[in-house]
Amino acid sequence: MRAGTERRHLRVTGTVQGVGFRPFVYRLASDLGLAGQVSNDSLGVLVEAEGDAESLDALERRLPAEAPPLASVHSIEVEALPARGDSGFRIVDSRASAAPAVAVSVDAATCDDCLAELADPADRRFGYPLVNCTNCGPRYTIIRSIPYDRASTTMADFVMCDPCRREYEDPADRRFHAEPTCCARCGPQLSLIGPDGEPLAKAEEALVRAVDLLRGGGILAVKGLGGYHLAADAADDRAVAELRRRKARDAKPFAVMIDALTAGRRLCLLSPEVEAALASPRRPIVLAPRRPSAPVAAAVAPGLAELGLMLAYTPLHHLLMRGMGRPLVMTSGNRSDEPIASDDADAVERLGPMVDAILLHDRPIHIRCDDSVVRARPSGPVQMVRRSRGFAPEPIALARPARRHVLAVGAELKNTVAVAKGTSIVASHHIGDLEHLAAYRSFLQAVDHLCSLTGVTPAVVAHDLHPEYLSTKYAADRDLPLLGVQHHHAHIASCLVDHGRDDRVLGVAFDGTGLGTDGSIWGGELLVADLDGFTRVGHLAGVPMVGGDRAVREPWRMALAWVAASCGAAEAARYGQEADERWALVLDRLTAPGALVTTSAGRLFDAVAALLGLRTVVSYEAQAAIELEAAAAAEPLLSGTGYEVTGRHEAGADGEPPQLVLDPAPLIREVVGARRRGEPVATASAAFHEGLGRAVASAAASLAAEHGLGTVALSGGVFQNARLTAVVEHVLAEAGLEVLVHRHVPPNDGGISIGQAAVAAR
Repeated sequence: MRAGTERRHLRVTGTVQGVGFRPFVYRLASDLGLAGQVSNDSLGVLVEAEGDAESLDALERRLPAEAPPLASVHSIEVEALPARGDSGFRIVDSRASAAPAVAVSVDAATCDDCLAELADPADRRFGYPLVNCTNCGPRYTIIRSIPYDRASTTMADFVMCDPCRREYEDPADRRFHAEPTCCARCGPQLSLIGPDGEPLAKAEEALVRAVDLLRGGGILAVKGLGGYHLAADAADDRAVAELRRRKARDAKPFAVMIDALTAGRRLCLLSPEVEAALASPRRPIVLAPRRPSAPVAAAVAPGLAELGLMLAYTPLHHLLMRGMGRPLVMTSGNRSDEPIASDDADAVERLGPMVDAILLHDRPIHIRCDDSVVRARPSGPVQMVRRSRGFAPEPIALARPARRHVLAVGAELKNTVAVAKGTSIVASHHIGDLEHLAAYRSFLQAVDHLCSLTGVTPAVVAHDLHPEYLSTKYAADRDLPLLGVQHHHAHIASCLVDHGRDDRVLGVAFDGTGLGTDGSIWGGELLVADLDGFTRVGHLAGVPMVGGDRAVREPWRMALAWVAASCGAAEAARYGQEADERWALVLDRLTAPGALVTTSAGRLFDAVAALLGLRTVVSYEAQAAIELEAAAAAEPLLSGTGYEVTGRHEAGADGEPPQLVLDPAPLIREVVGARRRGEPVATASAAFHEGLGRAVASAAASLAAEHGLGTVALSGGVFQNARLTAVVEHVLAEAGLEVLVHRHVPPNDGGISIGQAAVAAR
């Protein structure tokens, strides 16, 4: 042992398993002439390194600075140890040392090195549809437990062949200790089966026949990273229409898969931010403005000004796209509104009746994980709409450490679950609407899997106030302390978490539905809020919501309610006679004692869409509001005009301060007049957005000043509307206020569990 030799123990935490971190440490330590070892354990990566002080200092400095592409170092704890005189550096077996606390890597799109192998006839992985390496491929969707080793994944039953084993054990190879390493000799195999599950072809023949089927106008189920897709030729009107018929999906848009950014530019207007999101290893679906001449079937996204694009992200996708040579519809493999199929037998049972064949492989998917969705904004970074594959379960930092382990179970729609521990929140993939049995089963699996992966033993369960949500009922059945978090408070809290903040803000929470503390249905709320609590200081005027959930599915009901409140019974009767034969019954119930009242901004959007003749009945959530925004796409964003919304002060309910009430009655009268005069829908829609946006911003600015606040946070599903958000942001910025809008956390109910977890962690 040389004089001056030191030994240090380094505990590295963060996303450091399944991302090639141990091989990286091995190479770095070897280059620095250090001896010792590196291993995984339940908490992260352990390094014991021995050498001179200068080299050890360099190791500590370079570990976070030069980490592999998919890695993220959160902390390095260093402890001095007695020198032992080791020679050489080695990777040793992993061990489970404590409750898991390591961040699990997300699934990542196929890297350029693997794509080169896939396309090289001289490479032994040429054309192999499951090629992967340290820098790409499945992670979250195949991992069963921590530490992350092959035996803990769904690759456990595939024994490496000698060439793969040599790569896995060679420190100079990029597959050194890459756990899903495989090839056509030893890895999962591709198959094409019929709708009834009968084998049709294997390997290369399976791919050739699948491409022929798509080229011939057929519909194909394709197994991806986190579940199945339904694929069809995006330019084939008949094929896309037939897919809609079989899937029972009348109008909800389909995503389109492309093979390169050049193809995306032919379909949509792509900003630099959109192109960066499309091409990132996360590979989300990106909603971007479509070109009028986009060569896709009309039924891909009927009536909308955007297309949902995603770049191919698995080797199998790339092979299909090369065979097709043009974009494919690539939509979730499910019946309308159900969770995607991820199990092969389930795919045959549920997808078989919808497809002409199923293209699959025999690597099991442990966790169902749908595609993530982001949306282009008029300026700046994209906004998260659905946080799932490629993003979950990446930790989200808390401004202050959690005081206890928290499980948050989210809302009913767009459900996610989340846990809080230490300095971070970890949220699940998108689970879906819990009214479906399959989604509820996924919810139960997600709770157990997330707690297991993160080592969280909940000390409290955070839930929504609505007693009929299945997530709330689940929380009540747990033998644990409960914390109910009001829905709109959770929205604002999620926006604060998105920005790493915990200070008090003026929160604007606009969405479709959320139970208020007074028992009514809120959804157009102005709150003074932080992570410790909130006070309601304003809201949209309330109107009766006749029929409960039927008013959500039938926007004409909300239109009738708003016309009656704004224009009187006679005008309401005139509209009702045009809208639906049940109008008189609904009109009578508007004034019935005990009528359910809502302040929902989402229902206001529905009402205006119905009044303008866009949509009186919807086939998917927020369809009327989405089409209302799309109708204004060609109009100037900020014209300086807009329909009027008035404000007034009213006494608050018990325990509430006086409320600033925004009354859209003048706006509704303008919309009714525009309809009667036959004005263009685009003009009326733009005036609605601008008028409402300016009124909301002015109210928020006034309340912020009243309460000594300099920041306004915008949250809730209504703020997925890029046009409304842009107007509100502009007016608030002119008033000198800081504006927080969602970036990495969805503003819709997909972010509720994150907000609940942040509140409960305090």
